[in-house]
Amino acid sequence: MTIKSMLLTLFTCSAIFTTSPIKAETMPDNATGHIETIVLGSGCFWGAEKRYEALDGVLDAVSGYADGHGFKATYKNITRSSRRFDKNNFAEVVKVTYNSNKLTTQSLLMHYFENHDPTQLNRQGNDIGTQYRSTILVSNNEQLEVANTLKDEYQSKLTAAGYGKIVTVIKPLDAFYAAEDYHQDYLKKNPNGYCPDHSTGVVFTPVEKQQVDNTALLAGKQIVVIDAKGYCPYCEKFKKEVANEYMGTIPMTFRHADQLDGLTIKTPTWATPTLLFIENGEEVYGRQGYVSKSEFYKALGAFKLGDSEAFRVAFHAKTDSPFCKQYDIFKNTPDGIFIDKLSGAPLFDTRDRFNSGTGWLSFTHPVKDSVTMHEDNSYGMQRIELKSKSSGIHLGHLFPGEGPRGKDRYCINATVLEFVPRDVT
Repeated sequence: MTIKSMLLTLFTCSAIFTTSPIKAETMPDNATGHIETIVLGSGCFWGAEKRYEALDGVLDAVSGYADGHGFKATYKNITRSSRRFDKNNFAEVVKVTYNSNKLTTQSLLMHYFENHDPTQLNRQGNDIGTQYRSTILVSNNEQLEVANTLKDEYQSKLTAAGYGKIVTVIKPLDAFYAAEDYHQDYLKKNPNGYCPDHSTGVVFTPVEKQQVDNTALLAGKQIVVIDAKGYCPYCEKFKKEVANEYMGTIPMTFRHADQLDGLTIKTPTWATPTLLFIENGEEVYGRQGYVSKSEFYKALGAFKLGDSEAFRVAFHAKTDSPFCKQYDIFKNTPDGIFIDKLSGAPLFDTRDRFNSGTGWLSFTHPVKDSVTMHEDNSYGMQRIELKSKSSGIHLGHLFPGEGPRGKDRYCINATVLEFVPRDVT
């Protein structure tokens, strides 16, 4: 079995899906007051809603449907295959309420254009259909004027960058219908997904691109995580639950989607986070979206260990052969620490090692809070299984009272460990 085929079997994801009509906005000749609303369509509303809420000056962002007629606006209705290319279909939109004294309409709409591809007709990325069309539905004439002016300005910049014609439809709002409750704050309610980013990279005010040196990523095995430039709850969750505790020997590097120069990447880079396993500058496997700690370490295990005895020990609770090659290497190592082969977390100290004569590494106790214990009734025996607390991989078994002077014996498989000499400095 190849590393790629092992990795491709590891992940699956899914999602499931009362509408409240909101009265149509009027079109006064001029904006009245500083609290304004505008309805924006830029593909799937989940990620867009979150991005608008993060803007300073936005008071509320509500996912919903607009600019359609002939049937009731519900998610089930607008996503029917028969309406995929129906010009009367409703669009997925976000109604943004904002303080125009703090966030100008111009700034809001510049953000809108820059954060999707307005040249894609009835789609954004893999989301295809009229419900994903690019549209600006205004509430007053000032918004209409600003939107058309920015559209023309952005078109010139897109044309210079090699993009086609902007297809964004700009017109007055007729009616807005709030989406079902489970669509509101969707990214908060569904913690195991990704933040879509279909932006072209073309901006109104160019900033100097941050140069990065990817030379180190061209040699050996590397883990590259594509991070969001703005706020992405899935990226933050991955950092908190996985990356911040990772100490493995395969380097983990964070990059933005436009910072992958020199690397051969096959996985689309519009979702954040995206996890890339790379060897000698070429992608072996890529995974879009948030991955849990257990998913990450199983994928890393397939990448680092391949179809080996170590992988079978770590993830299928197999046992090293007694007096195996790795045991012979580790049984007399000098002063130091044995670490988790995947996470790099300290597990056992050579000062607690003893020769049990069994052909497996034996210790009187582990590093504090480094292992977890589990009931194991396999093979007709009652044993205490030991797993790494950091990665969850199988380590071996605990045999109470079988150590020197009646101490416990922690019987550990050498193939799932690495050795680090003690830092005497």
